[in-house]
Amino acid sequence: MRLRHMWWKVFSGCCVCLASRFRAQSHCRNRREHAVFHGAASFLTAFSRNLCSVLHETMTGANCVTHWQKIHNLSEDVLARPLTAHQKQMIWSLCSKRLQHMPVQYVIEEWDFRDLTLKIKPPVFIPRPETEELVSLVLSELAKEEDVSFSVEKARWQNSHQTPGPRFLEIGCGSGAIILSLLHFFQHSRAVAVDKSLDAVSLTRENSERLCVQHRLQELQFDIISDSRKLAWICGSVDVIISNPPYVFHEDMSRLMPEILRYEDHDALDGGADGLDVIRAILQLAPTVLKDHGKVFLEVDPRHPEMIQNWLQECASLRLTYRATHWDTCGKPRFCVLQRI
Repeated sequence: MRLRHMWWKVFSGCCVCLASRFRAQSHCRNRREHAVFHGAASFLTAFSRNLCSVLHETMTGANCVTHWQKIHNLSEDVLARPLTAHQKQMIWSLCSKRLQHMPVQYVIEEWDFRDLTLKIKPPVFIPRPETEELVSLVLSELAKEEDVSFSVEKARWQNSHQTPGPRFLEIGCGSGAIILSLLHFFQHSRAVAVDKSLDAVSLTRENSERLCVQHRLQELQFDIISDSRKLAWICGSVDVIISNPPYVFHEDMSRLMPEILRYEDHDALDGGADGLDVIRAILQLAPTVLKDHGKVFLEVDPRHPEMIQNWLQECASLRLTYRATHWDTCGKPRFCVLQRI
């Protein structure tokens, strides 16, 4: 039943993608149109998840439809099978939402992040692929320091002495994607996750319960800019601070896609005039909660690494040193690593 339910979710998501791209007619008139509709939908779902691996310069639209029909086993028998009234209502409802530019993640109400499937609700920020890279960076960096034996892709953290894992603080938890991925990997770790948005804190809590890690995670509603002292007192000391904070330059907000501007929480995106409002607050908090040699991992705008380094030179009293800049898969300087000295 679980597998059938998940297939229907994927199937529905395909229809949603198709609706936004091709503005499909509300009625498919014959079996051939059904095949085109669902085959193209399958292609578009894969297209949105991994553009580079799907498209080739010589590939035509018809080739794509045929290719993904075969992969998803969309036979004539399957496509000709009558839909129930409930299924038809669901499909048209999902397509209508997508035609209104609602992000696919909100339409199907869940999304995969690394090896987790998370509940997603508007207006909570939708996790992006770059943030999966941030989690991978944390895992690889910690592997250098801990007495561990693991494969980041296939295994979970193991400590030869069975001591507790690193203690984490995530600032701006959103759906909980980052912190839940870390707790899923570090099975003996505990963490605190904070967000300014009550919707985000509630969704992180819901996802933690679904993944059965709620006993290792404390979710708190805090504004890091105004509540940093209170947070430091409640949180205690941690080994790692991690954040995908609001970092969009305010002047760039109006140029974001309609799906983002209409549905996602602007407070989770707008980082102020230079995109550094929340980032500065995180770095000012860091020395008070980080253990000796504890680290900060940030996802930032490509313009920020140099700006952060310049700012730190003016704030030597923070006892933070800039360790490294890491590039994302698109070749942009996307991640910053800092350390308490």
